[in-house]
Amino acid sequence: MSIIDRYTAGAARPRGWSHSLAFFLTFACLVLLLLAGFVRHTRAETAPVPAGLVTLGDIESGALLFKSTEPGKYVPAPLLATDVKIDVSGPIARARVTQRFINPGDGWVEGKYIFPLPEDSAVDTLKMVIGDRVIEGKIKEKEEARQIYEEAKADGKKASLVEQQRPNVFTNSVANIGPGETIVVQIEYQQTARRDGDTFSLRFPMVVAPRYTPKEANPQFVDFEPGSSGWGDVLPPERDDTLEQPPVLRPEMGNVNPVSLKVSLDAGFPLGDVASPHHEVMIERDGKRAATIALKDELVPANKDFELTWKPAAAKAPTAALFRERVGKEDYLLVMLTPPSGDVQPEAKPREAIFVIDNSGSMSGPSMDQAKESLLWALDRLKPGDTFNVIRFDDTLTVLFPDAVPAHGENLAVAKKFVKGLEANGGTEMLPALRAALTDRRSGNEDRVRQVVFLTDGAITNERELFSEITSNLGRSRLFTVGIGSAPNSYFMTRASEAGRGTFTHIGNEQQVVERMSELFEKLGNPVMTDIIATWPDSRTTESWPNPVPDLYKGEPVVLSARMPEAKGTLTLKGEVAGEPWEVRMSLDKGEPRPGIGKLWARRKIEQLEADARIEGDWERNDKAITAVALEHHLVSRLTSLVAVDVTPTRPDGEKLTSKDMPVNLPEGWDYDKVFGEQSIPASQRAQMKQGVMAFASYAPAPPPQADAGGMQPVSLSLPQTATDAPALIHSGILALLVGMALSALWWLRRHWSATAWARRAR
Repeated sequence: MSIIDRYTAGAARPRGWSHSLAFFLTFACLVLLLLAGFVRHTRAETAPVPAGLVTLGDIESGALLFKSTEPGKYVPAPLLATDVKIDVSGPIARARVTQRFINPGDGWVEGKYIFPLPEDSAVDTLKMVIGDRVIEGKIKEKEEARQIYEEAKADGKKASLVEQQRPNVFTNSVANIGPGETIVVQIEYQQTARRDGDTFSLRFPMVVAPRYTPKEANPQFVDFEPGSSGWGDVLPPERDDTLEQPPVLRPEMGNVNPVSLKVSLDAGFPLGDVASPHHEVMIERDGKRAATIALKDELVPANKDFELTWKPAAAKAPTAALFRERVGKEDYLLVMLTPPSGDVQPEAKPREAIFVIDNSGSMSGPSMDQAKESLLWALDRLKPGDTFNVIRFDDTLTVLFPDAVPAHGENLAVAKKFVKGLEANGGTEMLPALRAALTDRRSGNEDRVRQVVFLTDGAITNERELFSEITSNLGRSRLFTVGIGSAPNSYFMTRASEAGRGTFTHIGNEQQVVERMSELFEKLGNPVMTDIIATWPDSRTTESWPNPVPDLYKGEPVVLSARMPEAKGTLTLKGEVAGEPWEVRMSLDKGEPRPGIGKLWARRKIEQLEADARIEGDWERNDKAITAVALEHHLVSRLTSLVAVDVTPTRPDGEKLTSKDMPVNLPEGWDYDKVFGEQSIPASQRAQMKQGVMAFASYAPAPPPQADAGGMQPVSLSLPQTATDAPALIHSGILALLVGMALSALWWLRRHWSATAWARRAR
């Protein structure tokens, strides 16, 4: 027998033993795997995860997670996609905002979304789409609407509630969104385009910027009744004016709430330049006076306001517009008239310019750069006969000079150095700065025009206190607000300038600084249109707003809303322009019929009633009038809300409902840590949230075009499930590891046995 024959014969003997060993190891692996699965199943049964709560290991696809009260458990947040369609006809815009609430989890949720709308928007329509049904919202007094919504939520019925927190901040609550379900809610509103000279503009805000709440306590008063022996009771504080604020995501987590937007523009005159300063858009012309504007990217993050501007081609825009609507037994009118500026301008008086700049944390980043550049530009435009001062504020206050100083080289150099050294930090205590700016040590001096230029993003919650300060202490001053950044508080800025008999200017990026500040200084340097009086055919039966007509600056139109039994006769407007008398007459029966004029009148009247309440302090009387107007015209207001309820309960008894505020993005250009302070977020949660946000943005397309009211088609969203189940991955990994170890052991034993057998045979 050769050596090879002897080795083969000897090596064959342990083969049966090696097969037995392989069988034994494989059997052991299977047993261990079954035991692991049994233990996991037992633990799941003994400690179930509450409905709607998940662990990080349970997530099978991208999801945005909120912490729950149970350690290691999270709530999949409802998500949102928004589609905006705006139809502009002349100076009137009608907008339809479609919000799609998406529940990616396996529990029942209530989503609450805080969102902005234009400060002059008249919100009048709410629709909720469930399957193939469209449920129309009804206008109710705020408390009644809230009660209806809460009862529907408790009964497991789908419901939607739209409430106003500020004229430009609304909340939409949607109850009982089922697992994997999408609920479509549609809101409609009416507004007018803004006109400044020959430029028309329209803004659609996309994000509610975080607001600073001043540290001062809400004052309470003590009531001493006769015969109380000196003891009194502390009265409850005045009505709550707190602004509810949504959670804000850190920018590194990605962006949520994608928005698609389209504008159909019919200017009513030949169009010239059409542009969007803050977004890239595609513009398709349709004849000489119409165009369609859409976002270049199908979806954009909701982190900055959208603005559209348009101008007439070649010739100046028409100077007058008259629209009317018949509702019931009354006519409603909208009048827009731009007086001529005059060829001969009287010599302008020297000014006392008080510049106030906000350097709080919300102004960090590009906003601070824009504000500083704007102020430096303004300082360079002061004339030798002017005087000025500079005030800066965050949660502290600095007044640069003890009093207004002459605008000569040395003082200007000190001011410019001061401005260049400003950094954004701290809170937004605006009231002390406003008081300092309105303090007038020469209140009887008519030789100078006193102008306060206030540069800020307006990110505060105590608007009522500030309005009261302006109306009480304005004196001879005029207040001009300059809104800085991608998402300014336009409601506060606009109303503050109206109360201060000035104007509002918005600067959204550095490219607009020179253009917008030039326009502002042209107004500051030109005489105002004063003593404007509107005389209606029958003043006894006509309600018109604003009343009285405010002073206007160069390029600003007179805008009046009126209600009367019948639109006939002649409206006469008189005033002074550039020191010269001015008069114009309009035949009211020539107005172009246009829907929605009545709602614009009602919104304007509500604004006037709110302003009267702030000035007079008689909230009870004005609140009754506001409620009556809002209910009559089906409008959302501070005291009325829209509520829509499905009659059929959908959430099964015993199923828990989880409520969560839906997060918003930080406005573009803001610094999170400057606004909120440095906050530590676990790396695992940050990574998971960012994954969910990015995944959602990639598969949430804009809703398809909707049909007319009442015929809107329901839309659905299929959520991708492309990831492998986490427990299955773990089990597969364990099995592969054990099999690999068994094969390695088998190979080693077989080789070792063969080598020893070879050695024994060789001896």
